[in-house]
Amino acid sequence: MELDGWTGDLLIFLVTAGIIVPVFYRARVGTVLAFLIAGVALGPHGLATFADDVPFLAHVTFIDEERVASFAELGVMFLLFTIGIELSLARLWAMRKLVFGAGSAQTLVTATAIFSIALLFDVPPEAAIVFGLGLAFSSTAIVLQLLIQQRRMTGDLGAVTLGVLLMQDLFVVPGVILVTVLGDDSTSVATSLLQGIGLAVAMVTVILAVGQYVLRPLVRLAASTGSREIVLAIAILVAIGGAALTSSVGLSPALGAFLGGLLFGSSEYRHQVEVDIEPFKGLLLGLFFMSVGMSIDLGLLWSELPAVIAAVAALLVLKSIVAAGAARLFGVPTPAAIEAGILMAGAGEFAFVLFTLARSEGLMTGTELGFVTTVAAVSMMLTPAFGIIARVVGNRLARAAPAGAPTAEASSQERSGHVIIGGYGRVGEVVASALEATATPYVALDLNANRVSEARAAGRPVVFGDASRQEILERVGAARAAAFVVTADLSAETDRTVAMIRRAWPGAQVFARARDTEHARSLTAQGATAAVPEAFEGSLALADRVLLGIGVPEEAATAAMHSARAEALSGDARA
Repeated sequence: MELDGWTGDLLIFLVTAGIIVPVFYRARVGTVLAFLIAGVALGPHGLATFADDVPFLAHVTFIDEERVASFAELGVMFLLFTIGIELSLARLWAMRKLVFGAGSAQTLVTATAIFSIALLFDVPPEAAIVFGLGLAFSSTAIVLQLLIQQRRMTGDLGAVTLGVLLMQDLFVVPGVILVTVLGDDSTSVATSLLQGIGLAVAMVTVILAVGQYVLRPLVRLAASTGSREIVLAIAILVAIGGAALTSSVGLSPALGAFLGGLLFGSSEYRHQVEVDIEPFKGLLLGLFFMSVGMSIDLGLLWSELPAVIAAVAALLVLKSIVAAGAARLFGVPTPAAIEAGILMAGAGEFAFVLFTLARSEGLMTGTELGFVTTVAAVSMMLTPAFGIIARVVGNRLARAAPAGAPTAEASSQERSGHVIIGGYGRVGEVVASALEATATPYVALDLNANRVSEARAAGRPVVFGDASRQEILERVGAARAAAFVVTADLSAETDRTVAMIRRAWPGAQVFARARDTEHARSLTAQGATAAVPEAFEGSLALADRVLLGIGVPEEAATAAMHSARAEALSGDARA
């Protein structure tokens, strides 16, 4: 079979993801940077340039960058979708000062500064405006993925970074409209911008309204079938559908996907959907990072090396200062503000869209397009390295901060000291009631959609999710949990869950429901803190009532129950 077109590209990508990237990772090169480097090497400006002389290279490199780009965009959409799931409308509203304040300040000040610098180098005013707008944006995909890998999306750092990046996505439509208007003298800039902003607000309102009154009943209906695949299909539909709607009016597709995730974020299905969609997101993001690497023209980079280095250095310094200053202006602690500024110093994926549009509108020459695209791509490739620098600087500043001063993680709202109940059937509900009676925080997981909906309607912290999967438990704060309670009906599932918890969190307390005394002894041997055979405990409760009913003193009855329980669980009695 001849591997051409999509099939060949897919095979090259899978080899990259399965072999080349892990090799880079073992060499202490992060996965993001590994995909970027692979994109440079295997892209149309890398080894593919020698395909005419070495025909074999045509089968192991990406000849058509555009063919990869369409799939790469899906990675960014799914990233923003999962970010939306982790948020809620209430938290987003609480971030409004960072979104509209710090985000607007960073974007407008940076764009103005770059525009002014470009004019000093005799760049035409129209092209200078495009330079400023395009380079003011940061890479949503790279920056957020770095924070997710470092588990640092919570706290001040995650909040200000996400706030600024969301505002940049909202600036997409005015940017596109402005470039289009600059290429058409017959159109009023003010009128076009107002129309575009009004259309954007209307579209966001429609998506939120449809999600509130249509999405939730639809997902609940799908979950009631017991099929996780159907729920996942709806989640993918919401992500891609939201992206398509916002894209149809000129907004960023990533913004539509984010809004779709935001709607899922306040539902009981958020954790399960987030875990199920993670593999798709990871692979497609890898493809996106490779597409960024492919955009770097090594020939132009070499011929214009001094100018590119100077432009990239100026861009990184300027954006770091402006973003950090905007964050501090709106109350972000200094360590988090400076770290966020360094992290967002590079250019973003929207720059390529804007620059290409400007070239088609006649606002810049081919030479200008090649230069500014190379500067943007190189700065994006440096973002992972700047992420390491940002973390080192942020940690040092945090340690140097006075005692009691807020740090980048100070505002984390993650659960801590709670109990995780795996299964909210009759046993799980009894355990939850006991925890509520003692004001002990807990969260319960269950795969029965109707049961979850009824519990949430009653105000109980029950979410849809498979408690036997480590990724799901991590989403509900397993690393900070006080204890785990496993209440599965099937003994095999209980065994698997207890073993998984012991491997992932060796010091955790694990209490399990057992089928009988033999199963209880087996679970204890596997590492369970305690295992309770349900039928046996019921028999003991009945025996206790009998003894008390026939006049045996309470102390003697209690002692008899303890003795019977100890004898059974030690293996000296029949199961």
